[in-house]
Amino acid sequence: MIMNDRRNFLKNCAVAAGAAGISNQSAQAETPINPSGVSGYHYLKPSFKKGSRLLFQGDSITDMKWGRNQKDRNHYLGHSYVYLIAARLGVEIPGDQLDFYNRGMSGHSVANLRGRWQKDALEMKPDLLSILIGTNDVNQGATPEAFESDYRYILDASLKTNPELRLVLLDPFVLRVGRLADEKAWAERRAATDKLRAVVARLAKDYETVHVKTQDVFDAAAQAVTPEHWIWDGIHPLPQGHELIARNWLQEVSSRWPDQ
Repeated sequence: MIMNDRRNFLKNCAVAAGAAGISNQSAQAETPINPSGVSGYHYLKPSFKKGSRLLFQGDSITDMKWGRNQKDRNHYLGHSYVYLIAARLGVEIPGDQLDFYNRGMSGHSVANLRGRWQKDALEMKPDLLSILIGTNDVNQGATPEAFESDYRYILDASLKTNPELRLVLLDPFVLRVGRLADEKAWAERRAATDKLRAVVARLAKDYETVHVKTQDVFDAAAQAVTPEHWIWDGIHPLPQGHELIARNWLQEVSSRWPDQ
C-alpha cells in the first residue's frame, strides 16, 4: 500500500511537472524574446561553401585584443563580435568548417586600412570580407570625401582580386554616454558620424553589399534600455553591445545568403 501510494505520488508529480513545463513554454511564447527592443536570432542559417575564409577588418571595436600569434587558438579572435559570430556559426553549421580571421587594429582609420590592405586583406584571400570602420576617421577629422575615396579603393582592390568576394559593411556608431555625454561633444560627434554613415550606405548600394545598420541598432537598444547598458564610453561596446552587433550581422548575412 505504501509502495503504491509512493508510485502514485511520483506519477502525479511528473504530470504536474509536465503541465508546468507546458505552462512555462506558453508564458515564454507570450514574452518578447528581446526585451531590449532589438530583434535577433530569428534568422535562417547562412550558406557558405565548405572551408570559406571569413575576414573581419576594422579598428579597436573589431580588434578587442585578438592574438597576433595565429597559432595560439586560445586568443586568435579576441573578444569582440567576431568571436561571437564564429562561436555561433561553429555550432550551427560545423560541417562548413569556416575559417575566421580578425585583423582589426586599434586606432585605425580607413586610410590605415588602405595602407595595410595588400598584406592584411588581399593576400589573405578571403571568401567573405566584413568591414567596420569610421570612428577614428571622425577623431582625425577626415572629410566624407576622403573617407569615401579610401573606402572605394579597398573595395575595388578586393573585388579585383576576387570578383566573387562577399562583402559586409557595418556603419560607424556612437551613443550619448561617457565622454560624449556633454551636449556639444555629442552633437558634433553624432553629426560627423552620420556623414560617414551616409557614405557607407552609398557604398553598400553601389557595391551591392550586405549593410548592417549598427547605429540604428544601438539607437533602438539605447531607447529600450539605456545607452550605458550597451556602450561604456560612447564608442566602445560592452559585451552585450558586441552581442547586438553579432546577432544583427548574422541576420543580415543569412538573409542575403540563406541556406536553402
